[in-house]
Amino acid sequence: MKIFKICLTLAIAIGVIACKNEPSVQDQINSQKDQQPAVSDKFDYTVEQFADIKILRYQIPGWDNLSLDKKKLVYYLVQAGLSGRDIMWDQNYRHNLSIRKALENSYTSYQGDKNTEDWKAFEEYLKRVWFSNGIHHHYSNDKLKPSFSKEYLSILLAETNTELSGEAFDVIFNNKDAKKVNQAKGIDNVAQSAVNFYGPNVTNADVEAFYAKKKSPNPDQPLSFGLNSKLVKENGELKEKVYKSGGLYGSAIDQIIVWLEKAKGVAENQQQGDAIGLLIEYYKTGDLKTWDDYNVAWTKATEGDIDYINSFIEVYNDPLGYRGSYETIVQIKDFDMSEKMAVLSENAQWFEDNSPLMEAHKKENVVGVSYKVVTVAGEAGDASPSTPIGVNLPNANWIRKEVGSKSVSLGNIINAYNNAGGSDRLKEFAHDEEEIQLEEKYGQLADKLHTALHEVIGHASGQLNPGVGETKETLKNYASTLEEGRADLVGLYYLMDPKLEELGLVEDWKAVGKAAYDGYIRNGLMTQLIRLNLGDDVEEAHMRNRQWVSAWAYEQGKADNVIEKVTKDGKTYFNINDYEKLKEIFGRLLKETQRIKSEGDYKAAEELVEGYGVKVDQAIHEEVLERNKQFTSAPYSGFVNPVLVPETNEAGEITDIKITQPEDFVSQMLDYSKNYNYLPVVN
Repeated sequence: MKIFKICLTLAIAIGVIACKNEPSVQDQINSQKDQQPAVSDKFDYTVEQFADIKILRYQIPGWDNLSLDKKKLVYYLVQAGLSGRDIMWDQNYRHNLSIRKALENSYTSYQGDKNTEDWKAFEEYLKRVWFSNGIHHHYSNDKLKPSFSKEYLSILLAETNTELSGEAFDVIFNNKDAKKVNQAKGIDNVAQSAVNFYGPNVTNADVEAFYAKKKSPNPDQPLSFGLNSKLVKENGELKEKVYKSGGLYGSAIDQIIVWLEKAKGVAENQQQGDAIGLLIEYYKTGDLKTWDDYNVAWTKATEGDIDYINSFIEVYNDPLGYRGSYETIVQIKDFDMSEKMAVLSENAQWFEDNSPLMEAHKKENVVGVSYKVVTVAGEAGDASPSTPIGVNLPNANWIRKEVGSKSVSLGNIINAYNNAGGSDRLKEFAHDEEEIQLEEKYGQLADKLHTALHEVIGHASGQLNPGVGETKETLKNYASTLEEGRADLVGLYYLMDPKLEELGLVEDWKAVGKAAYDGYIRNGLMTQLIRLNLGDDVEEAHMRNRQWVSAWAYEQGKADNVIEKVTKDGKTYFNINDYEKLKEIFGRLLKETQRIKSEGDYKAAEELVEGYGVKVDQAIHEEVLERNKQFTSAPYSGFVNPVLVPETNEAGEITDIKITQPEDFVSQMLDYSKNYNYLPVVN
């Protein structure tokens, strides 16, 4: 599971004719040497802004203190991650690679007038496509709408000798495949989602019937059926096309394996090396039992300074929650912050024992919740350019219960967000000066603690009733938003608790709790709406959970005026009058949400999400959009990655690895397309 930046202050079969470029390992090492030099000591976090996107940079503090082997390990893992980058593009939509390559060739080859409004619109559209890993918005799932015409794109294609025709061309401008992931109620979600996890004519009923027949060898350790495959119909029969060497995406997976083999050769210890070996075996075979064996080994491999996430992991992009999107994050332990925050892991059982859950839903033994603050060294796939700020893995409930999990907070990513932001939106949407002062003084700490509590305590908390299936089977299209909301509620419940002060995590638990509650309600009921077009429903799982948590709490507290809707100078605000009662409300909702998950109560999940998390108050939405017009800062942020540049001796051996920063977003995207181009445009 991962948590995205919630911006409490809101700062925070037709294709292209082209030569396939498959650089060797040495070619890739050489290519890194042509990147831009390192930035000055005064670090500039902001790269550029376009449409609704801000591009940022992040630093890798402590890099020079790593040994050469540790630098190599990071470098090899980053290269492995980037080698699978195009998998994510193809997973997102079947025509993405064809479209991207056509757009990129036109962009780099066009010799005409680049000062026209059409060219500027084309350039912005390409940047938006890069940012979203395809033609659908990375957050709303809506298809991106170009501001240039069919005719203009046809001119660019003709003048650059680029071919893009048929459906791959038409879909840029028509209304087909309008939603990447369509979670609407009462429709066939699979058939009406553009995401490329299912073949044509596959339906919700097909998926559910296909996996109902699958039985795990050990029912107490259910396999993650569907996680690493595409489900298609061939001659009327359903069949899985597995992601593996020699299978679907095999050419990219083979390159991932090359770099993982190198990483295994410089592993910090036996456990880490064994885990990497199992990941290699999984990529070679596609065997889901090997995937579980790997996750167990990876979870237990807690020694060492370097760690990573790599494979088909999060299921948010599958409307039914089976198939994992390709994702990779390479991370270095932040020793100082990890020591400070490890106290949460050490006290995980206390939090479980004192939670408002029904006793039957509490874990008697919370096992192995490891928590670290880490420094990101590279990301790709579903984690880039838009990145989470915290991750808790593995996702399998039985592994969490029996072995434990790893929770990480991406410290340098959070730091970059905080240093690149501003406070103007806070002043516009906060109810009063006290709320502003609380946010300015305690907001960043509250944000970090909520992330930690969400990941370490939230996702590790609770258990399913005996005999209840996995949530993707019982709660179906509501599974992701219920799980994220449940973890949020755990964090919210304990953010207003003296235990945090007792543990030395805060100096004033009430002030931190108030800042956290103010920010969450403000965001859930108002400010996150700047990310939607007027009239849109809420679709994204995290946005949904923030709205249903906030809206349910607001409604439950009406009788006691716990959260008051205030109109002041013609503007709407939500002011919390009683923080202690709000904590009680969060506790009741947490108890109910855990009950829904533990019992697999689909009807209750549907009522909660559809009743509170999907529909938007149109008057408030219109007002929020109008009030937000004064701000130029984009509502979404993402990152370019630092470039790791190997230095080699005459024998070609790596002697050191330096860090540089890309000059701009465009150059990095073009570099990635050139050097990590391992898939055909049609897969």
